[in-house]
Amino acid sequence: MSTKRLAVVCNYVLRPDRIGGMDRFFVAYDKAAKAKGYEVDWFFPDVLDKTFYEGVTVFSAEGNSSVEAFFLNYLEENGKMYSTLVTHFTELCTPFYKKAKHAGRIKNLIAVDHNPRPLNGFPLKKQLKNRLKGYLHHKAIDRFIGVSSYTARHIVKDLGKVVVRKTGVIYNGIDTSVFKKRAQHDLDSQGNVHFVVVSHLRESKGLQDLIDALALLKPDLQNNLHITIYGEGPLEEGLKQQAKDKAVDQLLTFKGSSSEIPTILADYEYLIQPTYMECFSLSILESLSANVPVITTTVGGNPEIIKEGENGFLFRPKDKNALANIISEVVTGQRGINRDTSLLIEKDYSLDRMVAEHINLLD
Repeated sequence: MSTKRLAVVCNYVLRPDRIGGMDRFFVAYDKAAKAKGYEVDWFFPDVLDKTFYEGVTVFSAEGNSSVEAFFLNYLEENGKMYSTLVTHFTELCTPFYKKAKHAGRIKNLIAVDHNPRPLNGFPLKKQLKNRLKGYLHHKAIDRFIGVSSYTARHIVKDLGKVVVRKTGVIYNGIDTSVFKKRAQHDLDSQGNVHFVVVSHLRESKGLQDLIDALALLKPDLQNNLHITIYGEGPLEEGLKQQAKDKAVDQLLTFKGSSSEIPTILADYEYLIQPTYMECFSLSILESLSANVPVITTTVGGNPEIIKEGENGFLFRPKDKNALANIISEVVTGQRGINRDTSLLIEKDYSLDRMVAEHINLLD
């Protein structure tokens, strides 16, 4: 019997301070693929720490090239052949796929799309380029997988109807067992509301709108809330300065990145995510798994998981007044979520379900 070999190419850096949902998926998927008789090799652009990936065969470009170029070079230098290639976080329908399929004698190539689209769509030049790429290179990819219905629709919109028959959806899932669950939705003894943000600090995440929204609140409301922000990124110092300029810096605490998010979330009443771009947010799934409702925007796959008044509240991206209104009504008690938000996640968005559906693509 010939050996089944699987290569997984991920444009994703392994970091010790960010052991998140995708890391747990990758490790669980590796175990499940091996149980199906596959030898599995993983390729990343950089590996800063692989402690969590013990037992996983990991190759790193060490930041010297793109992970796609690194993989093609590996194939050329080692002459290794793979029956299946799976990609995550890579650009779709580039020449890479045809080159990799030929060089690795790959029979089954699966491209998983996690990439969000711009709020106002791609400019015309980019739209035309995407459509041309789809026409020229779609045949090299056997399956396109979106992590939400939104993503799958946009794969077809971007690349054209030539890919519609081989495009499907596998929703992201999380390991609910690692999340500490908030026992109840009672406020602290002073009646204060503690919000949390878990986000990369860049413009597309919309945290500048959150700061502006806080400045719209009356002082007595400001005194009854606090927001803790976990994450880092290029906008951090700008956000801190904006908060000072708006005289709301006392309402915010910046904590940087943390690997303890699964146990931290349960200390808060609501997660706020004012993002402009999203496919299907793992942060939202994680917050709901911790029984912490979510305040977020109507972009991407967010409305596929957040149901207004049931497990969170939605507002249009960049609508600072709407965000301020939601925060105000939550603080005053006019709005609230009292049901257990974790039940839906355990039922429909588990890591086991996600892994099983991805493994099924291998056969």
